[in-house]
Amino acid sequence: MIRSILLSSLLVLPLAVMAAEPTAEASEKAHRELWRRFIDNYGILIDFADMEGKVSLPTPEECREGKPNALGWWAPIENGAMFNGLYIEAAVNRWKRTQAAEDAEKARKLMEGLLLLNSISDVKGFVGRGVSTDGKSHYPMGSNDQTLPWFLGLWRYWESNLATEKEKGRIQKHLVETAEEIVRLGWKMPAEAPFGTRGSFEGFHFEEVSRKLFTMKMLHAVTGDAKWQTMYLAELEKRGGERSLSKREICAGGMVFWYSKRHNWTSCAAVGALRGLWELENDAALKAVYAQGLVASAKLAAESLSLAQQFDNADTSYFEMDWRVMNQAWKPQTNEKEAQELAMVQIKSFLKVAPRRGKETAFIREPTAAAWIVTLCPDEAVLKTQAQAVEKVIAHYDYSKLYYSQFFWVEMAWERLRK
Repeated sequence: MIRSILLSSLLVLPLAVMAAEPTAEASEKAHRELWRRFIDNYGILIDFADMEGKVSLPTPEECREGKPNALGWWAPIENGAMFNGLYIEAAVNRWKRTQAAEDAEKARKLMEGLLLLNSISDVKGFVGRGVSTDGKSHYPMGSNDQTLPWFLGLWRYWESNLATEKEKGRIQKHLVETAEEIVRLGWKMPAEAPFGTRGSFEGFHFEEVSRKLFTMKMLHAVTGDAKWQTMYLAELEKRGGERSLSKREICAGGMVFWYSKRHNWTSCAAVGALRGLWELENDAALKAVYAQGLVASAKLAAESLSLAQQFDNADTSYFEMDWRVMNQAWKPQTNEKEAQELAMVQIKSFLKVAPRRGKETAFIREPTAAAWIVTLCPDEAVLKTQAQAVEKVIAHYDYSKLYYSQFFWVEMAWERLRK
């Protein structure tokens, strides 16, 4: 009898290990491609590059003129603060697992990239999207989508055992100064002239609610200043929106798609903020509220996982590396509305000459961001039901043939799933 049990165990264990091997190998390939092609000289994750890692960055002059547009949309430095702020979690978790000096250095490089993006402007509290060839020039507008991940990523590094006391001090200074300025502006993100501000943490959509609450709770944890906790507790009870729900209730409802059919990639940072709230909260009842929201978010995100299978690795659709073709529609912009209208005209024309872009954003960006959202769920029963589907997403792609870096979520998902 004992011999039979031992024999069964020996047979089952290798099968379990073999099942995980393709996923682990795929995640490792994704990691190698990210660091081979998509991390610039300043430790910032760029949006796209060719198969050799070559990309033509916007020049300082183009950044000043707002080309292709003042938002930096569709340029290769569009999402540096957002992507770095999110991806640093994978780097920190990888280092925790390996304890390798090389992995520690990678996480530190991403952290320094985040601090750089908060140091390139004379506008207090400004968080840039990326930098030009000179390591400083940049587009004049960031956003709430860029700034929340910036907060989240620096906190993840700050609270890891990797951060030195000196680094913690530097990070705290940046976090406090930026948050204080955002509060002063009524929770709007600072932007350079003539734009003033762009984006806000104020509102009653799930993204806005979790972003603002996390910023308050995180600042209390980092500084110990009681004012942030007082603001946080008062904020939880505020009511608004179409259903006049409290922000506590909105957190319990989790991620909601509201401006398009699905937008896992722009909502995932807000779910990351909700996970941060769950980790930071000591009140059992409130912690349960956040857990409820994370479960709801995971279940909604899981509906997008199957999109990965619609991406054909053998697809040879053309991608136009020369993003400057969009400058044909360029004109000066004096406010956010003009910049956004220009950007929307440009993307319609760009998709015609670069059909590959639409395929990667629809069938890679969405399901990989969804995979990470699923793994943020603290409920092990939910994770178990979705683990195989998440692994299927991670193992599906040939990462050496992707133009966009927007697959980095697979490494984040795998580092969480393997724990």
